[in-house]
Amino acid sequence: MLTKRFLIALVMVLSSSSWASAAENRWLHVRVEEAGPEGELVRINVPLSLAEKVLPAINSKELRGGKVKVSEAKFEEVDLRAILEALRTAPENEFVTVESSHQNVRVAKAGGNLLVKVRETKGKDSAETVEVSIPFPVVDALLSGNKDELDILAAVRALGTIGDVTLVTVHDKKNKVRIWVDSQNVAE
Repeated sequence: MLTKRFLIALVMVLSSSSWASAAENRWLHVRVEEAGPEGELVRINVPLSLAEKVLPAINSKELRGGKVKVSEAKFEEVDLRAILEALRTAPENEFVTVESSHQNVRVAKAGGNLLVKVRETKGKDSAETVEVSIPFPVVDALLSGNKDELDILAAVRALGTIGDVTLVTVHDKKNKVRIWVDSQNVAE
């Protein structure tokens, strides 16, 4: 399951930039609820304008200057930009559906968003659902850098121009995670 450390790093990466005028009123939120008597509630609320200033200051391993190097991936075998262009020009539809005894996976385009939903179906006690919804302008910005990098700074700038949106939800028997962007300075 996602760790708190990963979530904090994700927030810093996702929230580290935005166009100043749009970002001043846009906030990236992360809410993590752990079940049980010892469970914790973590709320992170970061204005995109603050994040814009922080991201370029982080130079650690693959993350430098707001970009993540993905050189270890085999991108020479897959042209992500060509696939993105094909998806952008395709009609809204469910493109991939995989149903098995352990997991259901769905990849679709709807409402100007790239949608990915994964639902584990091993049993009642271990069911986990992960949903990702990324607006195409954010995907475009993410892939606007060099072939071997993801431009996180550009993606967060794009988030500053998008309306209220839930980006990620994760539910399992122990945790609930939600990552979203809106104009509120507090989490729900």
